[in-house]
Amino acid sequence: QVQLVESGGGLVQAGGSLRLSCAASGSIFKLHTVGWYRQAPGNQRELVAQITGLGTTNYADSVKGRFTISKDNAKSTAYLQMNGLKPEDTAVYYCSWGTKWGQGTQVTVSS
Repeated sequence: QVQLVESGGGLVQAGGSLRLSCAASGSIFKLHTVGWYRQAPGNQRELVAQITGLGTTNYADSVKGRFTISKDNAKSTAYLQMNGLKPEDTAVYYCSWGTKWGQGTQVTVSS
């Protein structure tokens, strides 16, 4: 049984930073694409960043230059470093690993 557990969310002032972690356990295929998504109230879930098994990354235009996705295959953990946070980044952030999803972690950015 694969489980994903996100952590690292919280409340931060605009301009601040947070690092989200997504720890995978169980029979995880380490070369799967890992994605970070977010969903704000009243909005659809949107892709924030993605990293393939070969390390190719892809970012939403709204976070380019501010967020960085990475993955440590040895630890079966993915990360999302978020710098220069803005109030519009406020959302629940979810990680996906292949077809599996975590439970989400809340990120709130105050102005």
